[in-house]
Amino acid sequence: KRDGMMGNIYSMGLALQALGSTATFYAPREWDCAQAFSVVYGHDYRQPMAIAQVLPALVGKSYLEAASLECTASSGMSPSLQSLKLVPIGVQKAHIQVHYSIINTLQGKHFHKSISVRVPAGSTLLRVLQAAEKKEPDVFSFQTEQTSWGPMVVSIHGLAANPEDRTYWQFLSGEDALQEGVGTYVPVDGEHIQAVFSTY
Repeated sequence: KRDGMMGNIYSMGLALQALGSTATFYAPREWDCAQAFSVVYGHDYRQPMAIAQVLPALVGKSYLEAASLECTASSGMSPSLQSLKLVPIGVQKAHIQVHYSIINTLQGKHFHKSISVRVPAGSTLLRVLQAAEKKEPDVFSFQTEQTSWGPMVVSIHGLAANPEDRTYWQFLSGEDALQEGVGTYVPVDGEHIQAVFSTY
């Protein structure tokens, strides 16, 4: 893509490793290495699997070369740790309001339900789903499965995704599909998140 993204944020690590390793043998067209790495540097990776895939590319190695890396102690702190702001115990975090909709126009009885919930600023989307379920459990109940990329929503309002009919729950902010999972995506105040029952 023109902004440097290759696939999505989860596929960036492997794509960078592949392009870095094969550049001298296979180059169908030029790619802007600096632009691609700026996408990676600008993202706050939290999932161990995503970190494991992007880290070799960040040090200019592939998985095959990772065993030969020499690590030395560094006095510097990583940028992600430098930007971490700790909230003192007893200090209340500000709350944000998130609008959340669940939509099914594919199977069974169609539905389009919406709710607004308040969660502490910095909460993940999973926390938003939990708040919606707590507020209206008959409508916003959901189930997740743990994956190596974090929790994946597999059922909402009793409607389960099914690989046989190629259905899944897609999360969007406005019209844009989220590039992160519910366990890492952090909504902003006033954002409208939609969970749409979709096919692939």
